[in-house]
Amino acid sequence: MTRIEHNDHSPIDATRLEDEWLEADAYGGFASGTVGTMRTRRYHALLLAATQPPAGRVVLVNGIEAWLDVNGEHFPLTMQRYAPDVLYPDSSASLLSFDTEPWPTWRYRIGDGAVVVAEVFVAKQSRETVLRWRIEGASNPAKLRVRPLLSGRDYHALHHENPALSFDATLEGERVQWQPYGDLPAICATSNGAYQHAPDWYRNFAYARERERGLDFTEDLATPGVFIFDLARAEAVMVLHAHTGRDKPFEDSALTHASHLATREAERRASFGSRLARSADAYVVNRNVGRTIIAGFPWFTDWGRDTFISMRGLLLAAGRNQEAESILLEWADTISEGMVPNRFPDSGGLPEYNSVDASLWFVVAVHDYLATGHAHAATTSRLQRAADAILDGYSRGTRFGIAADTDGLLRAGVPGVQLTWMDAKAGDWVVTPRIGKPVEVQALWINALSIASAWDARWHALRDQARASFAARFVDPDTHALFDVVDMDHEPGKIDRSIRPNQIFAVGGLPFPLVDGDIARGVVGEVEAHLLTPLGLRTLAPSDPAYKAHYAGGLSDRDGAYHQGTVWPWLIGPFVEAWVRVHGAAGARERFLTPLYAHLDRYGLDHISEVADGDAPCTPGGTPFQAWSLAELMRVEKLLAAA
Repeated sequence: MTRIEHNDHSPIDATRLEDEWLEADAYGGFASGTVGTMRTRRYHALLLAATQPPAGRVVLVNGIEAWLDVNGEHFPLTMQRYAPDVLYPDSSASLLSFDTEPWPTWRYRIGDGAVVVAEVFVAKQSRETVLRWRIEGASNPAKLRVRPLLSGRDYHALHHENPALSFDATLEGERVQWQPYGDLPAICATSNGAYQHAPDWYRNFAYARERERGLDFTEDLATPGVFIFDLARAEAVMVLHAHTGRDKPFEDSALTHASHLATREAERRASFGSRLARSADAYVVNRNVGRTIIAGFPWFTDWGRDTFISMRGLLLAAGRNQEAESILLEWADTISEGMVPNRFPDSGGLPEYNSVDASLWFVVAVHDYLATGHAHAATTSRLQRAADAILDGYSRGTRFGIAADTDGLLRAGVPGVQLTWMDAKAGDWVVTPRIGKPVEVQALWINALSIASAWDARWHALRDQARASFAARFVDPDTHALFDVVDMDHEPGKIDRSIRPNQIFAVGGLPFPLVDGDIARGVVGEVEAHLLTPLGLRTLAPSDPAYKAHYAGGLSDRDGAYHQGTVWPWLIGPFVEAWVRVHGAAGARERFLTPLYAHLDRYGLDHISEVADGDAPCTPGGTPFQAWSLAELMRVEKLLAAA
């Protein structure tokens, strides 16, 4: 896991102070923050709960202000950033180290020789956030003071001072309860400290990452009081949770309860076979009666496309077959007109059926799951029927012009709707519409037909026709690489020759490659020459006039760059698989995966980011914790181990 240390000559590098950590529960809630403890995003919080798992997320406890009083001196243990750009207090000089093993842990030098250790973790199943502090090497009295900073808002929103917020506190033994707003869960804090009610507002917190994204970035938070602990006598603990009306105060003391939670969490985390497997567990959460996969933290919930791509690495490559089965069965019940939803809105409501490829990725995930031999006969039959329902819907025709054409290939698209994984849209502007017959959609379609042909012979003819049409229509005779879209905009013969990574799926990333020999080498060669970076594949060649070198700026700027040059780490999986099919496995791991392992120690610690800049040094961006980025590293690792 990640460890960051102060050395004898200088404090921890300031750029490392904004690296981020994540602690996720089993329901879509989470805690997150930075190495330096200052919040840089509206999503950073110590208690962020999913009220409609895994959605309905609300921020309840944004953070704390903590400091230690020793012999009349004040030592801050947290930092805050206020507008316009004031860091106060600044505890960076006393920060000795930060570690993610077994959970986020900070060590601070206090005075002469004393060290304070601060920890935070989320108990996955109980959804409690545990804060702990202890002092080592001190003989003098040491009073720890902790002020919780509260809001009560949707996690996408920001909070500002207002008279509607209630500071009222209810005390019962070691438990203090607040309910800032009556329509949200109450906040419970159980501690072994003394609580003093002292309501106040802290104003104008500034969130640097939100400012960079061109969004509102200042917030006011309410603080109802302060907890005081005597660290010279015992360690300090505070257990935070959202009170739903069904939970009861725990019978043990706060100190004992926190110790039990820590023991269980440490054992659970130690049970994972690797760093990657342990990090992968953050994305696997409960939905309804089954399970699902969060696409990324902090702002995504579960998306169909991301779920089916991610489960191949997060679950199947890790041997978590039962959870994969639960997810597939849950999504099998959502099929409508041959389509699975691509998104469930955060606020509830009807699912969104707006993807051409999510349903085909479902069929691929079914294939990979059934190949494990884990499924019982009834499950196998149910999943095969679901796959057939998708192919029936697609072959007959369904929403958004999705249908098998007379050449056996799959056409898709209508103006104003983004259907492929290159789905950026800003207002009415679809950045990469890709209407017609996109290359990776054909690879998925033909793979799905090949998969279903194993149990239903009626798909044989359509599969064979589609394969023949693909070979005849997609190969560029000059390069032996593949076109990105044919019959573009549904105009017969119109071709999009943009050099994009989508062609790689004809060689790697799917169970059945569509090309081999010179054409496979042409595809891999073109992608490697124009699109490969240390963190994944660019989405467009730098030579293209539409290429965007950096993923930055406001929403329209970022959407305009999202698939126009921005690097996506998840694409390293299909690329490495394709490269190995062409060149063999020797040296592939060291050459292509080493930079991703280095990336685990930066940005989103122990995880892999959503995207990165197309130009060197390929600075990470987007979500710092992205499911399919980690999943494809896990999947390709298993492939290389078996090679």
